[in-house]
Amino acid sequence: MSENDLFNITQEPGSYNASSIEVLEGLEPVRKRPGMYIGGTDERAMHHLVSEVLDNSMDEAVAGHATKIEVAIHSDFSVSISDNGRGIPVDPHPKYPEKSALEVILCTLHAGGKFSGDAYQTSGGLHGVGVSVVNALSDNLEVEVIRNHKSFKQSFSRGIVATKLIEGPQVKKKSGTKVTFKPDYEIFGDNKNFKPSKLLKMVRSKAYLFSGVEIKWRCDEQCLGKNEEIPLIASFHFPGGLTDYLKETLESNQTYSPSAFSGKILFSEKFKSNTVGSVEWAINWTPQRDGFVSSYCNTIPTVEGGTHEIGFWSAILKGIKSFGDLVGNKKSLQITRDDIMSGGCALLSVFIREPEFVGQTKDRLSTSEVSRLVELSIKDHFENWLANDTKTANLLLDVIILRSEERLKRRSEKETQRKSAIKKLRLPGKLTDCSSSIRDNSELFLVEGDSAGGSAKQARDRKTQAILPLRGKILNVLGASSGKMLQNQEISDLCQALGVGMNNNFNLDDLRYDKIIIMTDADVDGAHISALLMTFFFTQMRPLVDAGHLYLAVPPLYRLSQGGKSLYAINETEKEELLQSGFKSNSKIDVGRFKGLGEMNPQQLKETTMAPEARKLIQVVIPEKASGETTDLIDRLMGKNPETRFQFITENAKFAEELDI
Repeated sequence: MSENDLFNITQEPGSYNASSIEVLEGLEPVRKRPGMYIGGTDERAMHHLVSEVLDNSMDEAVAGHATKIEVAIHSDFSVSISDNGRGIPVDPHPKYPEKSALEVILCTLHAGGKFSGDAYQTSGGLHGVGVSVVNALSDNLEVEVIRNHKSFKQSFSRGIVATKLIEGPQVKKKSGTKVTFKPDYEIFGDNKNFKPSKLLKMVRSKAYLFSGVEIKWRCDEQCLGKNEEIPLIASFHFPGGLTDYLKETLESNQTYSPSAFSGKILFSEKFKSNTVGSVEWAINWTPQRDGFVSSYCNTIPTVEGGTHEIGFWSAILKGIKSFGDLVGNKKSLQITRDDIMSGGCALLSVFIREPEFVGQTKDRLSTSEVSRLVELSIKDHFENWLANDTKTANLLLDVIILRSEERLKRRSEKETQRKSAIKKLRLPGKLTDCSSSIRDNSELFLVEGDSAGGSAKQARDRKTQAILPLRGKILNVLGASSGKMLQNQEISDLCQALGVGMNNNFNLDDLRYDKIIIMTDADVDGAHISALLMTFFFTQMRPLVDAGHLYLAVPPLYRLSQGGKSLYAINETEKEELLQSGFKSNSKIDVGRFKGLGEMNPQQLKETTMAPEARKLIQVVIPEKASGETTDLIDRLMGKNPETRFQFITENAKFAEELDI
């Protein structure tokens, strides 16, 4: 076959034309690709349908419009969820006057009352897809609405209108909404039914999350298995909120504190009066079970954590370290987040305006500002809680320090399997590892390009220093999906070299090197690569930064030579100082400027940038009082919105007036 044969293959002209382009209308995309909206078609995804409807009722309760919710499982395994909220509007929609607002909401993706924030200050459903997705994936769905004592009813099947909106008789109840639906077995399979135990757990957790609502539970006896101990009728109302939830969860478990550290703070009271939202928490420690954290945002379970958890654990860590410093226990400095999480049983709930999640299923909160709000709200309260009960505080401190010592002992005894790991790697430029089998004093240099990587390999201390050349600029991870990050070869290779996972899968004990040193050229491109790498470590491996493992190398920009003497300067100012006072002789001083690390020979690179006794390193730290500001700054400078970057540059850069944009 010749090289042109590819373009000479005869195809039928009609095999691919305009008619081949399929346009999915209404709710057809949901039925074609349910996984995009509810994360799959398995049992977990099917139960998520109930959560979507229940969250709408909870939003009404949190907004102050509903006080009672009822969840019922019927004999055919259909589910009804009703509330005494305002009721879904049934008047004609301004954009579609031939349809009621109810029909638009149920049959149109991205239709809802939560986009502007006028109807709901905080809510779980922001995308306008929840209830319409439920409608699309239900064999049948019926909505009953009461508005001003008038009743209305409309039925749907698989996302299509089955009956028109029917006005019913006057009723005593002033307002409310009731949604009854049964999942479509064409989507979820013939042998799948709702599990009462799962739904009961969901209902109880929602009641704990908002003390101002009472949730009634009803379950038909025919839905229960032989061994299921599920109440047929129950009512849940918990004035104590998360404190009650934690107490019930721990039951008879022994705890280090007689009472949990708990509280609730309105952001408007702690910060600016217009800061909408709140945080509620409860935590205690026990020797009798593994620790856990269950977090929520606007009553939505965030099973993969997120920024609110980062802020919470940061507050607890800083609080316990502050108490250790107060009582003069120097061992408190070695405590990490993992130490306080071990045996720590925590519940965390935030309510915020316009939360950002990773994916429609809302498993992980990504709103950057929440980390700062939560940390600053809780930290002082935790320090006061410890100070008011020094007996409990000292016991807790001793337990956590003991866990940190056990962790350090395990780390010191553990020999990392470097060579076996390297065989599995397929790195661009390949990792050149050090010979030491322990982490202490070992270093990994992340080097810009193969050229610099070659010099670095010759300049290194083979026993303690490893080299990983990076090809170009890595992915900007801010705003990138976890799937995209995992598919990125550079990031995948970097994680393998470090021996750790990302985000919630990160474990500091698995880190293979004591120092991670970013070594790039002293130019704009080098600074950009450094910024991208620091963004990656900050967002995906935050404990690595907090523990002081991340550094920036400071390569020289100038070489000044006179006779057999050479001095190096990292910037223009230092160069001028060395020209004035660095040489005693009046002979000519040769000044050379390095265009990049690749221009340095191995000896020069060693003397200036890599040898511990001669080099300069900048440790990357996050100031305790500026953790939230750091998150906000990274979001502004590295996020997808160019306007915030431009604003920062114009406000802070000395050369801003010379920009040609």
